[in-house]
Amino acid sequence: MNRTYGGMRGGAGTTGTAVVPGATGGVNLLALRSHNAALVLDLLRTAGAEGISRLELAERTGLTPQAVSKITARLRAEGLAADAGRRASTGGKPRTVLRLVPEAGHAVGVHLDRDELRAVLVDLDGTVVGERSAPLDLGAGAEAVLAGVAGVVEGLWTAKDGTAGDGAGTGVRVPPRPALLGAGVALPGPLDHARGVLHRVTGFPEWDGYPLRDALSERLGVPVVVDKDTNAAALGLAVDGEGGSFAYLHLGTGLGAGLVIGGSVHRGPRTGAGEFGHQVVQLDGPRCGCGDRGCVEALCLAAVARGDTDEAARVLGVGAANLVGLLDIDRVLLGGRTIEAAPEAFVRGVRAVLDTRARRTGDTAVPVRVASGGGVAEGAAQSVLAPVFGRGDG
Repeated sequence: MNRTYGGMRGGAGTTGTAVVPGATGGVNLLALRSHNAALVLDLLRTAGAEGISRLELAERTGLTPQAVSKITARLRAEGLAADAGRRASTGGKPRTVLRLVPEAGHAVGVHLDRDELRAVLVDLDGTVVGERSAPLDLGAGAEAVLAGVAGVVEGLWTAKDGTAGDGAGTGVRVPPRPALLGAGVALPGPLDHARGVLHRVTGFPEWDGYPLRDALSERLGVPVVVDKDTNAAALGLAVDGEGGSFAYLHLGTGLGAGLVIGGSVHRGPRTGAGEFGHQVVQLDGPRCGCGDRGCVEALCLAAVARGDTDEAARVLGVGAANLVGLLDIDRVLLGGRTIEAAPEAFVRGVRAVLDTRARRTGDTAVPVRVASGGGVAEGAAQSVLAPVFGRGDG
């Protein structure tokens, strides 16, 4: 069924057939909806290849040993957990330790930039096991964009799966195929994360009101999570161990921020937090794509366009200083293709502005560095995995 939203044609075609072959095979997703099972899975993931015993699982979760035994038995039956050997105990027989089976499930993360689509396939550990990129025109219309995403995701999953068929009629028992748990899609805002609906994406107002989550879920045949690119990147950083409260500033084809407060991504009730690039710092300044004048994004991108990296870094630092003053965050992290092209210059320029502010206020200067770890697509994949492991950020 095709529908029209905000002047754009949407929907997943007329057949309703999933593009991704066998995407939901393997893991019983009902088993993942238990909060207690998620706690156990998270501890298994944290333990790594060395594994963790049932007794330790009970101690760390507060569950009874009987409850842990039932949960781990179900996880083993589903192929999510496996034995990792035995460990000596203080008394009695050695304890069997369990480990997560990373290849038992996968998630796709997709970054829709204004001119490029990048997608990754990750396992349950978050390890990237496949990656594809393709040119993208975000203004080409919903059908073209969705077809591009579907093609890339299908290619990733088919390459990972590698085989076709289920052994029917051969007399051979084929193990369950790994599950594709879902797809996380990240793109410039503003948008509604809870409903998966886009608003007037800066520079592309024709997307206003488009239900990207539902349209793409119908197209792919798997659950879909939609979030802003900066939020996805910030989530990925937090999952990878970036603790405390920080701001991730992303400078590429646009400028935005992902905010992590107390270890959780702060989106706001309308997913409006982090519209960093559209704070006005110069009244009657140059026109910005959002319709206002003198926005940090407009000034920063203009400096980048004329090759003045030092000025772009200074403007970025002014915006960062405002953010530090408002939120009292622990650190500022920088990322995005423009930052990656001149990381030292941007770190130096932003740090200089923050150091000047610290001397003026008598505060300790907030550290600035380039973000380490994965990018937006990897963070988008984590938006699918986070609920599986009991995180509320997904």
